[in-house]
Amino acid sequence: MDEVEVPSYFLCPISLEIMKDPVTIPTGITYDRESIERWLFSSSSSSAAACPVTKQQVPADCDLTPNHTLRRLIQSWCVINASRGVQRIPTPKAPVSRSQVAKLIREAAKSPQMKLASLRRLKSIASHSNANKRCLESAGAVEFLASIIREPEVGPVTDEALSLVYSLHISDAKLKSLAETDFAGSLTRAMQIGNYESRAYAVMLLSKMLEASEPAKITSQMTTNRLFAELVQVLRDRTSPRATKAALKLLVHLSLLNRNRIQVVKAGAVPVLIELLLEHTNSSSEDIKVCEMAMVVTDALCQSAEGRAELLNHAAGIAVLSKKMLRVSQLATDRAVRILLSVTRFSGTPRVLEEMLQVGAVTKLCLVLQVSCSSKTKDKAAEILRMNSRSWNDSPCVPSSVLASFPSS
Repeated sequence: MDEVEVPSYFLCPISLEIMKDPVTIPTGITYDRESIERWLFSSSSSSAAACPVTKQQVPADCDLTPNHTLRRLIQSWCVINASRGVQRIPTPKAPVSRSQVAKLIREAAKSPQMKLASLRRLKSIASHSNANKRCLESAGAVEFLASIIREPEVGPVTDEALSLVYSLHISDAKLKSLAETDFAGSLTRAMQIGNYESRAYAVMLLSKMLEASEPAKITSQMTTNRLFAELVQVLRDRTSPRATKAALKLLVHLSLLNRNRIQVVKAGAVPVLIELLLEHTNSSSEDIKVCEMAMVVTDALCQSAEGRAELLNHAAGIAVLSKKMLRVSQLATDRAVRILLSVTRFSGTPRVLEEMLQVGAVTKLCLVLQVSCSSKTKDKAAEILRMNSRSWNDSPCVPSSVLASFPSS
């Protein structure tokens, strides 16, 4: 194939690969369907995207007109060059129509067996292309799936519906409309009694809804205490990496409100967050993101006396803060210093100060003053050292080189 000279007009302008299903967009440029759909679907604007060649704006849901003449030319060229290793490109399947989707939705109402079969057929259709996903959304599939998830019984049909509605990557507008209903409450119930996969999809959908809508609209539909307990359980069970990130993202938003913090602590979040921080080794960008979000939530919870008490009751509470300082990111270091400031300011007993020495937290605070951290982080570290300099100055655990960096009282 590499030795065969491919006519330039057979190549997609985006991927520069031979087109399998050429389609023409309203700007008059022909692209491979998969490439242009991915381009339009991943646009930062939900309403329009720029044509890669002309830079003209085209609607994200614009019609893609099959270029049958070019497709036949490509197929004929493939046949002619078959002896040189060129494989024939099969005739592509036509995108699904709204009437086909509507028919499947109607058939689903006939019986539980038909409902499950229709859901699996819809899932197969959605997996073929982004255009099919948009067609399902415009044909009312999202509302149909939401009605199934709202049903009191949770079983295979609910599991299939949750999986499908998540895979559709539904638009922000549709997520906002779902937030206006009781859908968030139904997702919380699915988190409570669904299987592992359903719980993961439910928490990820909640996270998407929170990003697209106002948090108050989401939380007003739910028994918040139950939501906190289920989010903590998702973290405890390590349901999936994506579910862990989604649960942390929700807790970051929910913990911004003072009234929620104590309830999150009561749900057992602090020890779970500490265990999560201990497990992640900062070896990848995903690890770093999880650590940062876990530190942000822990910081918010430690603004309450209950949160600080839970941190100090854990054998690795102070140690994990010391471990993550200067090893994860600037954000994680800042949050670790903030937490230690809250702890020493309000709960700085002799036992706590001694533990900070033993696990190396004091040495790390001194290092913060010497490296390129933000001025606010350095100010907090200096305040901790000033407040407790009498307790730490004479300790053999602190090297003389470190003592020299102690800020004066």
